[in-house]
Amino acid sequence: MDFFNSVIAFFQTGGAFMYPILVVFALGAAVAVERYIRLVYERHTNRAMWDKLQPVLTSGDFDRARNLVKQDNSGVSKLLSMGLARQGAVRRREDIEIAMEESMMEIIPQLEKRTPYVALFSNIATLLGLLGTIMGLIEAFTAVANANPAEKADLLSASISVAMNTTAFGLMVGITLLIVHALLNSLTGEIVDSLEMVSVKALNIISISTRRRGEVKPDEQQADSQEKAVTADAGTEAAAESEAAAETDTPEQEEEVAEVEKA
Repeated sequence: MDFFNSVIAFFQTGGAFMYPILVVFALGAAVAVERYIRLVYERHTNRAMWDKLQPVLTSGDFDRARNLVKQDNSGVSKLLSMGLARQGAVRRREDIEIAMEESMMEIIPQLEKRTPYVALFSNIATLLGLLGTIMGLIEAFTAVANANPAEKADLLSASISVAMNTTAFGLMVGITLLIVHALLNSLTGEIVDSLEMVSVKALNIISISTRRRGEVKPDEQQADSQEKAVTADAGTEAAAESEAAAETDTPEQEEEVAEVEKA
């Protein structure tokens, strides 16, 4: 309770500039809370979506993967939707990679949205504190100039202490918002790094699957050609046997020929 009362007294003795600093702190805190909730939610949804997509991509079922990313709105889904769309049309790794990079250029600004405002509010709070102190000192020296010489020292010291409250409050707000800004930047960088990792992993899986399919097709063609060759050889042998059978006379035919010759 004593701490709460001291905080109220500190705020009341700081002068008129304490209120703008408080407003700036409220705006910065609101933006910081909104960004933190959004980034934590984005990180959670990205992890959940990648855990669901990775087995599907590894199995090579890209049609199912396309359906999954269409039904989701996370950063991973937006990133992979571009790559999977190109995967069905092209085979070059560079084309798929360019498509994912294009999607990353759209995702990163959404992650960094409004975060610079926290640093801006931090600087504004600090500058307002300094401005409030300067204005308080000007008022203090103006009042001391017309005061009783015996009271000048006490009046000046009291006025300076009151003016310094504005600087102290501005610095407290500025330091707090600056720390929060650093934490938000760190969280944003972590999400961006995870998206880049997902991009590389997905690209490698797609490339390996495409390479395997390319190796299977020549093997199937070779097996078909061998089967056709075996069939042709079998047909040739059957024809040769039929010709041989036709050329060979049966015993009955030989007897008939002999009787005709005797007659």
